[in-house]
Amino acid sequence: MAQKEVLPVARAVLQQCLHAKLQVKPAEQDSEAQFVEINRGMVIYICFFKGATDDILSKTVSTLLNLRLSESDSGKMVSVLDLPGNLLIVPQATLGGKAKGRAMQYHNNISKEDGLRLYTDFVSLCEKELMEAAPGMIVKHGTYGNRQVLKLDTNGPYTHLMEF
Repeated sequence: MAQKEVLPVARAVLQQCLHAKLQVKPAEQDSEAQFVEINRGMVIYICFFKGATDDILSKTVSTLLNLRLSESDSGKMVSVLDLPGNLLIVPQATLGGKAKGRAMQYHNNISKEDGLRLYTDFVSLCEKELMEAAPGMIVKHGTYGNRQVLKLDTNGPYTHLMEF
């Protein structure tokens, strides 16, 4: 009997960084562009798919923050919590795309309302975990549903794709 394929409900890309700066609001006639930035740490791009619920958040955050993917000063691979490092979280709906012909389709992505709620809760859990494990480290994040510009200095490239 064939085993049913289990589809992921979230996808994340992790990139260690020396510095990252994300534009969260473009310049307008009466205001300058707004940015968030971090120094040494990790950038997490996150996308939620149909079927994602609050149940996956705790495991997802724990996995991402505890994986030994950051290079310490001694060259040893440690978690971002052990580094300790900062986090920049970027909502990235395009991680849910599938090629169809020469175009991308995003039919498996979660609704914008549910995606925003899960993204907000994901950021809050990351903040809580980082504050407990590495006081003084910061979590910055992008704006859900907006196009954003990222500048990234990395000591890699050392990029990982994770599915949950």
